[in-house]
Amino acid sequence: MNLVVTILYSLAVLSFLFSIYFFLGYRSQKKEWNQTVKKIFPEEERKSIISRWGERFDERESSQALKNKLHNANLKLLPSEYLGILIVGYMALFVLMFSIFSMPIMVSVLLPLVLITLVNYLLFYFRKNSYEHRFNDQLSEVCRILGNAARSGLTINQGIDLVAREVSAPAGEEFKRISNELKMGVTLENALRTVQKRNKSRDFNLFIATLLIQKKTGGNLALTLETMANTFEDRKVLNQIIKTMTSEQKYISLIVPILPILLLLVMNNVIDGFIDPLWSGFGLVILVLFLAAIVLSFILIRKITDIKV
Repeated sequence: MNLVVTILYSLAVLSFLFSIYFFLGYRSQKKEWNQTVKKIFPEEERKSIISRWGERFDERESSQALKNKLHNANLKLLPSEYLGILIVGYMALFVLMFSIFSMPIMVSVLLPLVLITLVNYLLFYFRKNSYEHRFNDQLSEVCRILGNAARSGLTINQGIDLVAREVSAPAGEEFKRISNELKMGVTLENALRTVQKRNKSRDFNLFIATLLIQKKTGGNLALTLETMANTFEDRKVLNQIIKTMTSEQKYISLIVPILPILLLLVMNNVIDGFIDPLWSGFGLVILVLFLAAIVLSFILIRKITDIKV
């Protein structure tokens, strides 16, 4: 009986020691894994109280829509930073209207709010595809690098890793994410589909389809990528020519609405009560027609110069 108790006690102690050993090994592996993840996905450290408030705001679900808009507009700002810029801009416009241009207090409060709202809308309207445009401009370079890697005998995964090191942002950052996901065991198709959710352009869809089809069916990947690179470069040159030819009209579309408003504010600063008739019944009609004409001219000029290839 004593022998059985001794054996059971020894087994219990041995099991306890083994459990401690495996637990310490698990903690060590978990620590190494966390360090690896932090190296791949580094986090910015914030120290001030305002920064911590901003971080809490950025983590809210309600700020995700603004975060996506900033990403698509290719603005490297956090939602809290962008909101702070809008608040500072509103305060600066209020001081400008009330102190410098001698506008009434109600106008100085409401007009900057209208201007900030308008600027916010126009910013995201005209830059809604800025991220895609910059990404697509780099696709020719990406195809060249992948094609050269294929000629050198490298795999697609190795070529993507090379693109992540050689190409600048934004394409470089996206391919760096793809490279990290591939190293963590994610399939090539799933990694590419993840990026496709953020960039749904026609050129990138063609690029993804080419890579996936070539990987499944085989063929001369280097020649296919070289042909794609030439096509993307020709389209890029054509877009640049169109942009150069329409640049004057685009600047005119900005000058036309800004110049009369600026002249009106300057005249109100020179002559006291210059804009007071605008707040009367007939003056409000003229003001509405004036603003409508400015907005219409801006939209028409932009529509005429918006040539898609």
